[in-house]
Amino acid sequence: MKIHKEGHVFLIALLLILGGINFALLNFTALSSTGCAVAIVCSSILYLFFLQFFRSPKKVIEINDKHIIAPADGKVVVIEKTTETEFFKGDQRIQISIFMSPLNVHVNRNPVTGLVKYFKYHPGKYLVAWHPKSSELNERTTVVLKNKSFGEVLYRQIAGAVARRIVNYAQEGMEIVQGEDAGFIKFGSRVDLFLPIGTKLDISLGDVVKGGVQPVAHLP
Repeated sequence: MKIHKEGHVFLIALLLILGGINFALLNFTALSSTGCAVAIVCSSILYLFFLQFFRSPKKVIEINDKHIIAPADGKVVVIEKTTETEFFKGDQRIQISIFMSPLNVHVNRNPVTGLVKYFKYHPGKYLVAWHPKSSELNERTTVVLKNKSFGEVLYRQIAGAVARRIVNYAQEGMEIVQGEDAGFIKFGSRVDLFLPIGTKLDISLGDVVKGGVQPVAHLP
């Protein structure tokens, strides 16, 4: 299993901490052998949870400029027409929101190939990711990609009640490729897509999508 680079330091540190705790329990406490075994099992389960959280499965990516692909693994929790105020200044867009639970792969992927036209990180609150105002009030990163087929496509990484760090590798003026690693969110949150009105959707509310490979929309 490949581990995403954002998890390397965290996993090494966690392994050392849990190893130190278990060593101390075994050698410097009066804990029974049963108690020590329980501690080791609990530590192993905790470590395996974080190990799977930082997994980065290899995906076969077929670039298609007529499709917009899911930027994240997770469940589609919002599909609606909405007004986007940060970049599009009140223009109507189709919003798709994908919620990532702690069990989902948390690698984010570029939904289209194109030029990074806009990038901005916003500090903010940590409302639960499905809260209607989380897209406006939570810590978030907004990226706008200029694509030759769809025009301007905005995606937004949003922190949740547990997530405390958003990573994004985009820079304004950078050329990016559909499906490639765009960033990471620790430890559970959502990604919003804002698409041009008239874009034809390939998903429905409640669908579970696969980031980096599954089309969510196509040209009309």
